[in-house]
Amino acid sequence: MDSHGTQGPQGTTTQGGITVQRALELPGLRGGLPEVVAGAERLQRTVRWVHAGEVPNIASLLKGGELLLTTGLGLGTRPAEQRAFVRKLAERGIAALVVELGPRFARLPAALVETARAAGLPLVQLHREVPFVTVTEEVHTEIVNGHYALLQRAEEVHRRCTEALLGGGGIPQVLGILAEFSGNPVFLETADGQLLYAAGADTECADPLQVWEGLRGRAADREGPPASAVIVDVPGGGPGAGSVRARLVLLAVESAPLPVHRIAAERAAGSLAVVLMQARQEEELAARGRGDFLTDLAEGRITAEDAPAQARVLGFKPGSTDGPLLPVVMRTADGLPTGGGWAVLARAVAEELASVGVPALLGVRPVEGRVPLLLGLRSESERTAVADRVAAALRAGVERAGMRRPGSQPPVVVVGVAGGWAAASAGLRHAAETATAAQGLSDRPWYDARRLDIDLLLWRLRDHPDLAAFVDRAIGPLRAHDDRSKPPLLPTLQTYLAHAGRKAETARELHLNRQTLYNRLARISELLGTDLDDPQTVLALSLALRARRHVP
Repeated sequence: MDSHGTQGPQGTTTQGGITVQRALELPGLRGGLPEVVAGAERLQRTVRWVHAGEVPNIASLLKGGELLLTTGLGLGTRPAEQRAFVRKLAERGIAALVVELGPRFARLPAALVETARAAGLPLVQLHREVPFVTVTEEVHTEIVNGHYALLQRAEEVHRRCTEALLGGGGIPQVLGILAEFSGNPVFLETADGQLLYAAGADTECADPLQVWEGLRGRAADREGPPASAVIVDVPGGGPGAGSVRARLVLLAVESAPLPVHRIAAERAAGSLAVVLMQARQEEELAARGRGDFLTDLAEGRITAEDAPAQARVLGFKPGSTDGPLLPVVMRTADGLPTGGGWAVLARAVAEELASVGVPALLGVRPVEGRVPLLLGLRSESERTAVADRVAAALRAGVERAGMRRPGSQPPVVVVGVAGGWAAASAGLRHAAETATAAQGLSDRPWYDARRLDIDLLLWRLRDHPDLAAFVDRAIGPLRAHDDRSKPPLLPTLQTYLAHAGRKAETARELHLNRQTLYNRLARISELLGTDLDDPQTVLALSLALRARRHVP
C-alpha cells in the first residue's frame, strides 16, 4: 500500500482527497491529453490540493500531497538543476508533477524523467494547453465532494449509534456498529489502558479478546498499539479541558482504517461520553442511596426488623441469615474532591472488595466524607481476618479512584462490633463517630472502634473550655518548652507512656542511649513538677496527650 493513500470507491481515496488517477480523468486534465512518463504505479496517491507555480524553489512552498501544475519555467536549464528540482518535490511528498508542454519544453528532458522514476514520483506531461484555474476548480470540487461523502457516511453510522442508545442499547451495541462498519475489532479502554468493552465485526475476523491480549503483549514490550490503529479520546467532563474518561481503539486487523472510520469513531465518542456520564451519575446515585440506608440504620430511622428486607432490595444478601454483620466506616481526609469522584471510588472499592469473598453493602456519604459498609460474616472468628482484607481493599480503592491528594492524610478505617441488625445499627453509628475522632492518630491499616472510646469521648468534648484548660494544666509546660527549645520532650513522654513506662523499649524506639533517656525523663518531671511513676499522673498525662489533637 502506498504511503500516500489507498483507493476507495469510484476512484476516490481513503485519505480525504482524490487519487492522481481520478484527477487525470477529470475534463480539465483529460483535455490536455495527459501522458504518464514516470511513476505510473503510484497513480493511487492522494491529491490533497492543487498548486500551480513556476519558481525554482516551489518545493519550499508545499506541504505534501499537492498536484503541482507547471509549464516548466522554474525547472532550470541544466540537468543538475532539473534533477534537484524533482528530488526536492519528491522529498516534500507531493502527489504528482504535471508539466504542460509548449514554449519551454517540447518534450520533457531525460534528466527530469529519470529522476522522477528513481524517486517514485508520478510525472505527467500534457500535450495540449489547459487552463490551470479550470483544473484547480475541478479537482478541488471533487475533493470537497469527497469530504462531504465521508461526512455523510460517518453521520449515518452516528445515527445508527444514537438509535441503538435510544432503543435501550448501551456501549456494546455502539461498539458493535463501529466494528461492523470498519470491518475491524473495536475496544473501549480506560484512560490508563484497562479494557472495558470489546466488539468484533460480524465477519470471520479474529476474536476481539484475543486481539486485545496481543495488544497488551505489544504494550508490555513497549511497542504500543500499531501505528495504523485509530485511537479517539472519549471526553471525561472532569477538571481541565483535556480530561479523558476513556479511549476508543479501532485496530487494523482485517483492513486498514479509513478516514471515514476515524470520523465515525469521533462522532461515536461524543455519544459514549454521554452514556458514561449517565452511568456514572446513576452509579453515584445508587451508591448514595446505599449510603443513605446505612446512615438511616445507624441513626435509628430504620428499625432492625425492617432493615433486612430493605437491604435485600439494595442487593445485600448475606450468605447466612443468622451470621453476624460487621459494620465498617472509612473516612477520607478533609479537603478531598467530591462530585463524580465518589462514583469512581464506589466502583473501585466494590471491585477491590470482590476479592475479599464476603457479601458487602457499600455506600457513600460525600458530604461527611464517609464510606459506610456492612459485611456478612459466617462467624465472629472471621472479624480480624476480614477486617484486614476490607481495610486493604478500601485503601486500594481510594488510590485507584485518585481520591487521595499528594501529601494528604491516608483514609481512616474503623471496624465496629459484629452482631445482628440491632448491633449493626449501633455499630455503624459508633464507627462513624470514631472515624472522625481518629483523624490525626498515627496511621494504621484499621482501628478497632472499641479501643478508641477514650479518643471519641475527648473528641466530643473538643469545644468545651474545660478540656483545653485540662490539657494546659497537664502538659502546658512541655508544650511551651518544645516551642522554644530542642530536643522536643513531648514525643519522648508519649513514647514512654505508650510503652507503659518500660525504659529499655522507649530508648530503643527513640534510638537513644539509656542515660540520654533518663536525663530527658528527669527534665520532664522537673518541668511538670510531678512523678512519672505515679499511676494518677500517668493517667492524666495520657489523656492530655490524646486530647491535645482537639484543642488549639
